[in-house]
Amino acid sequence: MYRIIKSKISNHGLVATKNIKNDIKVIEYRGRLISKKETETNKKFDNDKHIYLFNINKKYDMDGDYKYNTARLINHSCDPNCEVTGKGTKLWISSIRDIKKGEELSYDYGFGFDENYKDFPCKCRSSNCCGYIVREGSRWRIKKKKKTN
Repeated sequence: MYRIIKSKISNHGLVATKNIKNDIKVIEYRGRLISKKETETNKKFDNDKHIYLFNINKKYDMDGDYKYNTARLINHSCDPNCEVTGKGTKLWISSIRDIKKGEELSYDYGFGFDENYKDFPCKCRSSNCCGYIVREGSRWRIKKKKKTN
């Protein structure tokens, strides 16, 4: 259903090897359950490296930085064709529209808007890209900020 490619967005990515219909579970996001304390204290999770973390709940995150987790290669887009679905530790990347063969898979990483948003530039090149990896509901803050500078 997908294969690894050299991505135009960032580094590597996944591309559809066949047409994928809307609302299909494409790939499971796999990893190791870790405590929030481990997330905060482990130097593995600093901003100078690729980070593959999912917030599971108030106590736990999922560390997806393992070769067996091919879903970690899916890039962010401000105009995504997938989203994260599932509950608890069973996370799926699912299509939110029909995806054509050869199209790169992407989803909105859902980063919050805070003082560090400039540390995460977006290179998705979509027409509604705000230039930073920030969740859809917060992008208006960046657009507003750009206009006032």
